[in-house]
Parts: sequence; C-alpha cells; structure tokens
Amino acid sequence: MAAAVDNIPKEQWAQVVEQKGGPAVYKQIPVQTPGPDEVLVNVKYSGVCHTDLHAMMGDWPIPTKLPLVGGHEGAGVVVAKGSAVSELELGDHVGIKWLNGSCLACTFCMQADEPLCPHALLSGYTVDGSFQQYAIAKAAHVARIPKEVDLEAVAPVLCAGITVYKGLKESGARPGQWVAIVGAGGGLGSMAVQYAKAMGLHVIGIDGGDEKGESVRSLGGSAYVDYTATKDLVADVKAATPDGLGPHAVLLLAVSETPFQQATAYVRSRGAVICIGMPANAYFRAPVFDTVVRMITIKGSYVGNRQDTQEALDFFARGLVKVPYKTVGLSKLQEVYDLMHQGKIVGRYVVDTSK
Repeated sequence: MAAAVDNIPKEQWAQVVEQKGGPAVYKQIPVQTPGPDEVLVNVKYSGVCHTDLHAMMGDWPIPTKLPLVGGHEGAGVVVAKGSAVSELELGDHVGIKWLNGSCLACTFCMQADEPLCPHALLSGYTVDGSFQQYAIAKAAHVARIPKEVDLEAVAPVLCAGITVYKGLKESGARPGQWVAIVGAGGGLGSMAVQYAKAMGLHVIGIDGGDEKGESVRSLGGSAYVDYTATKDLVADVKAATPDGLGPHAVLLLAVSETPFQQATAYVRSRGAVICIGMPANAYFRAPVFDTVVRMITIKGSYVGNRQDTQEALDFFARGLVKVPYKTVGLSKLQEVYDLMHQGKIVGRYVVDTSK
C-alpha cells in the first residue's frame, strides 16, 4: 500500500449474503487492503438498487460470488490507495459503481465500451460491493464526486442516474424532440424524466395511476398516459406529440414484458426503442415488416462508461436532477429487501454505513 490515512480499523460492519436466497447478515468482517491499482473507500452512504435483491436471490444467469457483500451505489472517501494510483488523493470523494473495474485493454475498453469488457468486475455481484464501511475498487473506475456534492443525496445517481442518462444518449434524441418513458413514475423513471428535461427533450410519461401522473408532471413531463385507464395506449401516446406521429424515442424501464411489445407500435418512423428494464424471462417481439419499412431502431442500453458517469454527476451537481430518497441504517438492509419483495418501495432507499 502506497498511502493510507491513520486509524483504518482492521474490522468493519457489513451486510453479507452467505447463501443464495439470503438473508443478508449484519456482521463484522475484515477490512481489505487495496492492490497496486486500487483504492480503499470509506463508504459513507450506499443506495439500494433492485439489482442488489436479484443478486441475493440468484435470479440472473450470471453467478454471484458467495459469500457476497452487495451494493453498487456507494459514495465515500478515499482512505488508502495502491502504489500505482496517481490520479486520486487521500480524502477525495468518490463513488463505487456497478462497474468496479475492467481490463482497459480489450477492444471494448479501448472504444469506451468498458461495461462490455469480458473481464469486467461487478460491484456487489462478482466482487464485494458497497454494503460495508470500507470497500475496494479499481482507481480508474471510481466516479469522481465534487466535494461540495452531498454524498447521501448523490448515491442513487451512481447506478440509477447513470443508467437512464446513458439510455437517453443511446436513443439519439435531440433537444426539442419527444421521448416516451415507460415506468416514468418509478425510481429510475423519476430520474429519467429529469435528465430528459435537462437535455432539452419533451417527455411523455407512461405509467399507472393518478399519483404517478402527478409526479411526472411535477418533474417537468409534458404529457402522461395512464396505461390502466386508456382504451388505446398506442393512439394516446401518438396523440401526445404535436404532429401525432409519436415520440422520437422510447425508454423502456418497465419490469413487465407487455410494454416491450407495445413500443414499436407508437414510436415514430426512424425512431429508437431503448431497452433498459429487464423483466425476468421476458422477450422482445416486433413485426419485421413494420420495423424495416419504418426504419425503427431497437437497442439495449447497459450502464454508462466513465465519461457518461461524470456527465450524469455534473447534471446532479448543477441541481438539474434531484433524487427522492429515504435513509436508514446499514443494519436495516434486510428490512429494505423485505419491502422490495412486497412492492412497497417508493423512491429510493439509501443506507448509512455508520448505523
């Protein structure tokens, strides 16, 4: 280790998943020492993402490490760094993201597609993440957080914010154009509405219920379509655009399959449909004839790269994006998971590692 602050403990509190399906166990574990290209981050706050629940339950085809410390929205302070780390100083504020590290040498990394690196390390999935007081991350990949930014408030941006911002970039939608956000009243959706507005886009929010409609409009959405009340969703979405041709892009944040099958019917010709949500065992189907003659683009959008990360954080730092969140102690993480199971999460939960 090249440098470290004084008084780093040998033991720390963490939430550890010891077996597939959980539960998460609040216990003390050793504090790790960073390797030459790594930093040790004193995590102050960590957002809780639905992916963390999937990781504990073993829902996805990529196996998780066990035992596992979850979490990938960790905001904290660099307290130790490896001998090869020159771009970060002790005391810097940084974020631990889903992408914990990549090889930086493969064809994907060399083209700024490091999330696609075949050797990528995933925080809280293939390597231990941010549900602990001290976490390791590759120095090249931690997010640089300005010191004037509130670490508690910014934590959810490190996954949710970056992900929706990247999706909007991938859509190719330009200022003045229209984008439909499916799931606009949820945690990711509420951030997507704000990013879209800040990027100069008009937003059509699609979700269920009056409460979510009020949320979309309060965040700057130009129109709202309630899928539980409409008799013709495709017609209503198209009618929300001034020329009646439909939105230039669609962001699919939904956790069910049906919206994926509807999107190509209302996106305008030469429009883009961006898949971000990942409903379990879902498939995307679109008519080939329509897709060809209307020149529709269908894309998947994964997490952002390092540049996307800094751009997404800049929107937050300038006050253009705000994240509704509730903070609880790290010791209460399993209770948050239980609320997720019950579908009772509103906004985002953040855990304070000191409690």
